[in-house]
Amino acid sequence: MNKLYLILVMALVSSCLGYRELPVEYDYSYKGNFKRYKTFDLMRPVFETDSSMRSEIVEKSIAARMKFLGYKKTTTRPHLIISYKMFNDSLRLNGYVQPEMDVWMKSTNDHLNYDKKKYNLKTGTLLIQFYDRRQNQSVWQGYSTMLYGDINFSNNKQLRNAVISILDKYRVWADGFLEEQAKNQQLNNP
Repeated sequence: MNKLYLILVMALVSSCLGYRELPVEYDYSYKGNFKRYKTFDLMRPVFETDSSMRSEIVEKSIAARMKFLGYKKTTTRPHLIISYKMFNDSLRLNGYVQPEMDVWMKSTNDHLNYDKKKYNLKTGTLLIQFYDRRQNQSVWQGYSTMLYGDINFSNNKQLRNAVISILDKYRVWADGFLEEQAKNQQLNNP
């Protein structure tokens, strides 16, 4: 069995233990250069007193998922800047009805229309956004709330599950990562 495949399956299985998928919605920009992103960093709040934008569990979970997808964390000119916010109150959010992202990426048709969809989210919503630093705009956002109640932000397991549920919808490998893994596999198994 291919070692790379075995490692990826083991990582996926171990990340799912104790995991309960939450309802998630996401949308993305047709102008996103998703096939070219390699690096990321986390956005830091201007005011350290805003605890809704500061969570070690959320940050570690985001970093782990991005590293799994082959992205490298850097503070120097990252391709993606990732922000998040935990909303304790209810939230009205404009989203979009779009094709699944992996389906759209096969064609990368950027002439599609954005069909708006309004969401009335309950209390306890986690929002994660990806910004393209070069374009200076949001290119992907995912949001989750519990179907029958709110996410308890002081419960580390619920918070981690929310991050995993959201980022499971972002299925884009870092540019060149799969090719690099295949090359390393060939070097290790001549």
